[in-house]
Amino acid sequence: MKIQAFLLCALLSAGAARAADLPALWAERVKSTVAIEYVTQTELERRPTVSYGTVVDTNGTIILPSAAIDLRIAPKQLKDFKVYLPGDPEGTPAEYLGRDAYTGWHFLRAGAAVRDRLVPITAFAKTSREPQLADEVWGIGLRNKDEDFTPYILQSHIALIQSLPQRTAIAQQEVAGPGLPVFNREGEFMGLGASSFGQTFLEFSGAERDGSPIMLVNLEESSAFLAAGEVIPYVGRIPSNAFGRPLAWLGAYGLEPMDREVATFLKLQSQSGAVVSEVLEGSPAEKAGLKAHDIILGVDGKPLPRFKPDRVVIDYVERLIAARAPGDAMVLSILRGSERVEVTARLDDEPRLVREADRMYFEKIGFTAREFVYGDAIARHAKVGHTGGVVAHLVKPNSPADIAGLRPDDWIKEIDGSEVGDFAAAVQKLSGIEKDMMRSETVFLVSRGSDTAVLRIKLH
Repeated sequence: MKIQAFLLCALLSAGAARAADLPALWAERVKSTVAIEYVTQTELERRPTVSYGTVVDTNGTIILPSAAIDLRIAPKQLKDFKVYLPGDPEGTPAEYLGRDAYTGWHFLRAGAAVRDRLVPITAFAKTSREPQLADEVWGIGLRNKDEDFTPYILQSHIALIQSLPQRTAIAQQEVAGPGLPVFNREGEFMGLGASSFGQTFLEFSGAERDGSPIMLVNLEESSAFLAAGEVIPYVGRIPSNAFGRPLAWLGAYGLEPMDREVATFLKLQSQSGAVVSEVLEGSPAEKAGLKAHDIILGVDGKPLPRFKPDRVVIDYVERLIAARAPGDAMVLSILRGSERVEVTARLDDEPRLVREADRMYFEKIGFTAREFVYGDAIARHAKVGHTGGVVAHLVKPNSPADIAGLRPDDWIKEIDGSEVGDFAAAVQKLSGIEKDMMRSETVFLVSRGSDTAVLRIKLH
């Protein structure tokens, strides 16, 4: 009994010591967290947004989760980035560096004025131990701007560890804000808060005897976090430009997970597969001989791991591509019918994206014309390289264009009976209409899905 009592006292003393150390650990580790505020400047408004980030080096580099910035927004529309330290009401300017396609993170850099008050998360990454079930972990959350981004602590235990495809720990309850760090009891960095996981509940009311399922999502806190091993090796992937280029591109479109019944029939239960829905015109996949309905079973001689749920394999394959550079070779092991073949694709730079497309707003008509890019042709099942026109990117409410029935994403193929060759030709034509004070209307021929419509836009 005396031995048991001694051991119990020792455990209680160790726990008390760790608990006593937590305020000191907190005081240093909270310096790795920041709030970021920026403005999205559109033709009609300035929309402020707040997100939370983690400092990753001594140069004041900060990473934000992918969802922090809408990928449809052009970088030049992102204005006035500011860094706020937890509990400090005064923000200081920051620079947007771009998004890394492999990690999905957005990178920013804090101004020199606050860098000496920041501590990179790498200072606390002193262990290579992976998170384990039942580990006690704690993390940081930040309140809203009207509360000066006051930091607060969250604590929990790890309940589940999965590959999604990145190694992800899921705690019993919320353990950090999305994009903010998680630590163990010794203060070692264990991971980075992931996007919030929704939780399903049954809702009952007096009028209903059966419960109706509802989904609740906590946008400010998350019970899931990426393991440190999925974070620390990649904090140096700072983009060289705002678009994150170069971007490796294969051109296998609409990947779908291999059906489990098909996998059982083919005796492939121990691995995953990605089914190719479509091979894009002119893509590296087409040049390599990849075909629709091919099943990708491996890359560079390694079979695709078995993932649960099955759809995770799509993210895994896309990350394998994103980790490479244009010009790299990628050997794909393919199941085509009953035949196994290998194809070698040499990756190319991804075609111009929507967020890179040129655009211009025309006040008199009331819409923004956007350059037609490769992705527009794919979405509309048009032949690549033989398309013209522009896309209606934004339509101002109650403007002449809106009243005439123009809608965002309409493909404008003709203006006043003349085909629109490209964006430059459209700008020239539309600018002339804007300047002509005597003109009372203009006519657009637009394509919307499988329909074509003639829109008569009254300018006065």
